[in-house]
Amino acid sequence: MGRVYKAEFRHEAVRLALGSGLSRERIAQDLGIGSSTLKTWSREARKADTVKPDATDHAALLRENERLRRENLLLQEERELPKKATQFFASQRS
Repeated sequence: MGRVYKAEFRHEAVRLALGSGLSRERIAQDLGIGSSTLKTWSREARKADTVKPDATDHAALLRENERLRRENLLLQEERELPKKATQFFASQRS
């Protein structure tokens, strides 16, 4: 059986995961737990609606928004790459 963590520790870990703007992997690493453990705790907290990010921390929300914008741009570029490769190879056959 795995290690048992106190409820306060779990609650704080989930609060950080939901509101800090840092990645779940980074938070888990900093706390010395597995990212899958933190994911499970976060999912359970959302279902129970026991922990929400601190909406008053405007700076954290802005950081999270910027992180999501960068991630969105990266995903859009990754989505376009196969299309460009297909066009390139199609032009090479002609």
